Amino acid sequence: MSQRSFSPDWLKQFTDPYAVLGLSVTADEQRVLKRYRAIAKLLHPDSFAQADAASRDLATQLFARLVSPTYQQIKQDKGRAEHLAMLRFRVRRMSREETPPPKSAIAQSLLKMSLANIDVFYEQAVTDLAATQYSPLDGFESVTQQLGEINLVYLRLKIGEPIIREKRTGIVSAAAPAPTTFSPAPPPDGEKPSIDYAQRHYQRAQEYVRKGNANLAVRELKDAIKIDPKRSEYHSLLAAAYLMQDLPTMAKVHCRQALKLNPKDPLALRYAPKLNVVVESPDAPPDAKPGMQGGGGLFGLFARKR
Repeated sequence: MSQRSFSPDWLKQFTDPYAVLGLSVTADEQRVLKRYRAIAKLLHPDSFAQADAASRDLATQLFARLVSPTYQQIKQDKGRAEHLAMLRFRVRRMSREETPPPKSAIAQSLLKMSLANIDVFYEQAVTDLAATQYSPLDGFESVTQQLGEINLVYLRLKIGEPIIREKRTGIVSAAAPAPTTFSPAPPPDGEKPSIDYAQRHYQRAQEYVRKGNANLAVRELKDAIKIDPKRSEYHSLLAAAYLMQDLPTMAKVHCRQALKLNPKDPLALRYAPKLNVVVESPDAPPDAKPGMQGGGGLFGLFARKR
């Protein structure tokens, strides 16, 4: 984005305040405030102390001319109700007219979701996209457009419901009962738990991947990451599972996160070129662990599937 990007005509394309802030249309006041503070921290000048002048100026412009005014629009109940009504009016108008199908893969996948899984998929898609919306800055426009598109698709799928209920968190339960999962209780006196629950989820996900069941693999890996979000192999395997579902945007989010945690993660390095993820370190990956070599194990399985 150049300075000319902030012309009035360019700014007019960002009419969905939820998309600008990286929020689902079900976000309540607390979620709006929390997200606003997170973006303010990302775009703060201190975060760009080592960056070039153009990047610092872009961050300042984004915050001053888009983020802050947008927050003012939906920080209160009345503002959220008005903008949600405008979005729903837009959806109804689009339903009466012949409109092209959604462009992004995530919106297309949401459109095909069963009614029981719409809310879960939608909230997770918004969360994953928002993770890269303002970092790096050059992805803002593309990610925000995708967020706006899935917001409209979600409202279209919910068009028969008179009320969109706000939620305090983006975590929702699927209508169908999910397999029972166990999370560890906080260990006493700083001791490590005797059972590594995150690793158990990861191991189950590996088995699901080998069997070609990407949906269950994604579910297990999300649970693993909730427990231990700093394991690169969890993110890289989740990226691969999303690729099996033909969801490259979400795969890219977790491939990038895996490389951020471990620049030599072998599975992330394998898929980085396919996902257009820039690998900062030129070093070759370390020798893969048993069962993860290129000709066999998970590497071999992904190579055959893709």
